[in-house]
Formats: sequence, C-alpha cells, structure tokens
Amino acid sequence: MAGQWLKARQTKYATYAAAYILIVLAVAVVVNVLANRYNKSYDTTSNKRYSLSDQTKKIVKGLKQDATILYFNQSTRFQEGRDLLAEYSDLSPRVHVQYVDPDKEPQLARADNIRDLGTAVVQIGKKKEAAQSMTEEGITGAFIRDLKSGTRTVCFLTGSGEHPIDGSDRDGLSRLKALLTGESYETQSVDLLTKAQVPGDCTVLVIAGPTHDYQQPEVNAIQTYVEAGGRAMFLLDPPIGSGASAIAANDALTALLQGWGVIVDKDLILDLNPIGQIAGLGPQVPLVTSYSSQPIVSGMRGTATGFPLSRSLDIKDTAKTSIQKLFSSSDSSLATADLAASSVNVNDPKNKKGPFTLAAAGTWDTGKPNEQGRFVVVGSSSWAANRFIDFNGNSDLALNAVNWLSSDEDLISIRPKPQDDRRITMTRAQLGIVRATSQFVLPLIVILIGILVWWRRR
Repeated sequence: MAGQWLKARQTKYATYAAAYILIVLAVAVVVNVLANRYNKSYDTTSNKRYSLSDQTKKIVKGLKQDATILYFNQSTRFQEGRDLLAEYSDLSPRVHVQYVDPDKEPQLARADNIRDLGTAVVQIGKKKEAAQSMTEEGITGAFIRDLKSGTRTVCFLTGSGEHPIDGSDRDGLSRLKALLTGESYETQSVDLLTKAQVPGDCTVLVIAGPTHDYQQPEVNAIQTYVEAGGRAMFLLDPPIGSGASAIAANDALTALLQGWGVIVDKDLILDLNPIGQIAGLGPQVPLVTSYSSQPIVSGMRGTATGFPLSRSLDIKDTAKTSIQKLFSSSDSSLATADLAASSVNVNDPKNKKGPFTLAAAGTWDTGKPNEQGRFVVVGSSSWAANRFIDFNGNSDLALNAVNWLSSDEDLISIRPKPQDDRRITMTRAQLGIVRATSQFVLPLIVILIGILVWWRRR
C-alpha cells in the first residue's frame, strides 16, 4: 500500500513541487546573502549618470587614512543622501558614513557650522571640508580640498587681448574658472606689462589666446619663470589676418617656444573627416578621438575633443627640454598657410596634408632634482572658452593639463558629466499617432491574434 502511494501521480507531483520550492528558496537565500555582502550594480545610461566617475574612484581608492562623511539631515530624510553616500563607502573600507540629525545632536551640527539640512561634511584626519552640494562633484571636491594642503593658484595672463577669466560670454573663461575652483584651485589675473615678473604665488601660468603681440620684457618674464621651475600653458590661435578681429603673429612668444622645441606653425587646419560633421562640427573644428600615452591624455581613450580654429605644431627635443605629443588631427585633415583669405580652397596644391600635431607637453631641465619646469602648448584657445569647453572631453583635457602642470597627477582623470536632457519633443500630429497606436492599434492586433489562435484550435 505504501509502495503504491509512493508511485502515485499525486505523490510525484507533490515531490517535484516541494523540490522546486526548496531549490527556489535556496537560490533566493544565496542571492540575498551575496547581495548583502557584495553591493554591485550596473549602469547602462549613456554617460554613466548613476555611477561614480573615474576621478572619484581614483581619489577614494587611493586614500591613505580613514575618511568620514557626516551627513546632516532629519532622520526621516536620511534616504535622500543614502544612495549616493553608499557608493562612496562601497569604494573603500576607509570611507565611513555617519548620519546626524541636527535636531537630536545639535552639538555636532554646531561644531561643523551646519546651517542647512542635507549637507555633507568630509573629514580626513583633523581636516574637515563641507561639500558645496549633495552631488558627486560637491562631495569629491570636499575630498580634494581635504587632501590638498597649501594654496594652488592658476594665473591667467591679461593685457594683450586674451580670453577674460571672468568673462561670462561665449569667449570668456568663467566656466573654466568655476571648474578650477571645484578642484580647489584659486585663480587670478596677471598683467606683465605693468611689472615684467610672474608672481611667486602662481602655481600655473595660462596664456589663453592673445590677439596682440607680447613685448619682449613679457616674453623674458615667462621664460625666466618656466626655466626656473615654473609651469605654463600656452593656448595660441592661428594668426588669422582677415575679419574684424585680426590675431597678431606674436613672433617673440613663438620664438621662445621654438627654443624649447615646439615650433608653432602659421597655418589653419581643416578637418574633412565626416565624423566631425556627424557631431555637428564644421571643418574648422578638428575632432580628436585618439591620444598619446602622456599622463594628461592617457585616460581619455574613447573621449572626443574639439578644437576650433587650430594651428599645427612641430616638436623636437632639445638639450634642455623633453617634448611629447598629446594628440593629432585626423588623416583627412589639411592645413593652409593662406590666412588672409576669407575662405579656404581645399583643392589648393599648396595645402599640407595631415595628420598634424595639435598639442604637446614638455619639461625643462633646471638641473635641480624635482624642480623641472613644465609647459603645455595647444594650437587653439577657443576650445577652453565658455562656448566650447563643455563639448565632450574638453573640460577634462583642460583640468588634466592644469593637474599635470601643478604636479597633481593624482587628480588626472575623467570627471563627472552633467545629466543629459533627452526629452522627446513631438508635434501635435506625431503625438496623435503615438496615442492612436498605443490605445487602439496595438490592442487591436493582440485581440486579432487571440481570435486567430482560438479559431485554429477550434
């Protein structure tokens, strides 16, 4: 009787069902245990908006001591910052997150001068820095300010038609200034016409697109600064002679660079690569997608940058300098030396064929250990101005160059990108088609398929 019961169909089904239930429960338990122990997620968004950037990962994973993030908010609103802060704590066991309710622990809030709810404070050792916002940029910026000691100042040369650092128009550098401030750099303008000497508190000197010639005393001051171990970035446009705003050749400055091994050619590059046109760029904006192994650009693989109105460079090492190419224009680029013409004849046999070096980085041997001069030369300046710095990787390139010049190589990386606005804009007719399709056409198709299946089975 027992044997018959074991062989019964109902008993087999019950056994199978019990086994399946046990297996499902076991898998669920294992998955939950692993999920609790290993916090992993996958971000499929185009710009990784739900993932921490390479820069944040590099900084947090490189911590040499414990860091605490104190998040001040009402206990019922801790969840507003929990997801983001959990990503930081998951990066390194050295990061600890502490949630503080200012109403319940007012002494902690008073000690950190907390005035607004939803504020984070990063503490590393005895140093504390408040995040400027509850975003990745704000919190990572607090980490950087904690880790960097001393003042680092980026000085922008002025007086010869350079891009203004405080200018908020298309040609200004206010956006670059804000990015530098976010990485704990201070900025100031320097005029070498009044005093031909680079101030001693300048960590990096930036020459951003002068339209007038520098006088020899100004050039001598720049030379003395770099050859004594200073750091400088040169953004030099082609000396275009046509139009209302002609650009001077600046022969004294280019002669200085030539002595360091960087020949700045008097030409204009046109990029005929159709990929640039797909990205919405004209031929006068060379598009770059491949880079050298130099630290400034080694991590930018797969990131595009664009350089409006560029000139080419020729580079070679000298007895005192070592020069590295950063990137070049595409094989389909050409360069014209006819800078006075209002338009460029792409079929002119005098045009040179690319690729051309667009940017280079070099070091000057001062003869003293750990005191080398450094300089970066780019044959364009508008790529760093407000109108173009937010194009793909341009902002990363600008900040990476400053990081390398100031010997902050640990900050060189790809930074957080702003969220994409990908809303769909439709006309009234298109909206009507979508509504009719979703409300009537698709349900009708499903009903018809159901009727056909029923009819065939019948």
